[in-house]
Amino acid sequence: MRRRTKVWLVVGLALAALAFDAVFAVRHGFFDLNVYYGAINYWVNEGGEIYDFVRRNSTYGFTYPPFGALTMLPMAFLSWPVAVVIGSLLTAAVTVWFMHTLLDPMIRERGWTPWFVVAISLCLLAVYEPMRETFLFGQVNMVLVGLVAGDLLLLVRRGSRFGGIGIGLATAIKLTPGIFIVYLLITGRRRETLVASATAFAATMFAAVVAPDASREFWTSAVWDTDRVGALSYISNQSLQGVIARLDPVGPSKLLWAASVLVVLLIWGVRTRAAIKHRDEVLGLALTGIVGVLISPVTWVHHLVWAIPAFVLLVERGGKARLWFAAFAFVVLSSRLVWLYEKDFSGVVGLVFSNAYVWIMLALLVVTPSGDREAHLEEVEFGAPGSEQARGPVRA
Repeated sequence: MRRRTKVWLVVGLALAALAFDAVFAVRHGFFDLNVYYGAINYWVNEGGEIYDFVRRNSTYGFTYPPFGALTMLPMAFLSWPVAVVIGSLLTAAVTVWFMHTLLDPMIRERGWTPWFVVAISLCLLAVYEPMRETFLFGQVNMVLVGLVAGDLLLLVRRGSRFGGIGIGLATAIKLTPGIFIVYLLITGRRRETLVASATAFAATMFAAVVAPDASREFWTSAVWDTDRVGALSYISNQSLQGVIARLDPVGPSKLLWAASVLVVLLIWGVRTRAAIKHRDEVLGLALTGIVGVLISPVTWVHHLVWAIPAFVLLVERGGKARLWFAAFAFVVLSSRLVWLYEKDFSGVVGLVFSNAYVWIMLALLVVTPSGDREAHLEEVEFGAPGSEQARGPVRA
């Protein structure tokens, strides 16, 4: 295609995405960012305890570890509009980098035009519900994804002595990325596991020295109080725990949850062996991100941005059946389907559709394809016989 055609295609797709969001996206008014902003200002400028803060007209307060609060301290010195702009630009910048990094091997292999492919992917992400919710809530999801992905794809993959530091920082900011420390451990990266663990510990201890009262409150009380984040049966909780809570909102079975988590971890362990065998950090990132959102007690819809690498691998490596599944899964995850059952998720129909995003995550854990990515990329890079580069690239 000519450059002008590509430009018009991107413009048309961007306008279509904006029109879709204008009709279907819920305006959250950067709610979560406002909780962070209010809590930090209450803590720094008003002298209150950060975990005592509750946003006006809600039951929500600050739920991240104290180190996460320290990383947000600049908000105490910014106006609300400036905080919104900076937060939005940070999410956008990390997303652009992330998509370019994920798509670059496929772009090089197939001789596609980089800016065009990345722009198309960003237009698609604009309608992907977890991504638009991340942006409209003012969430930190993509910053955490960026820290983990940058660590795995740039440092760990290259054997850097700093490998693990990004995962450690992400874990200190929000506990759930700690699943990637387990990933490093079971894939035999002892040095990276040690670096990640030491980084998370050092950051946590630093926060304990700087903010001892907040640290004491978090580790002895707030971290165990699941009521601070809302009801487990709330429809946005698309985790295994959410499924079980919706089966019995009054007394969800802990045994059933533990059993389901164990099964998912076993599947992850088996599938992760493929990532180890092929030195495939993108597959490891995809599978571990998915298992993290499945086993977490609370996984809001916007947390499902961790599934983005799985979609890229389905497109890059999947056959026709996997491509059709990727398209189906993307449509469902962009549709707000589960919200139709927000008030009533009873019965078989409620069980199936109110947990639709969980079923897709489980399917992605199983069908996301593995492959000898690194060896194939070396063939492409050095122009081995039969590679795309040896034949000459076909421009998309």
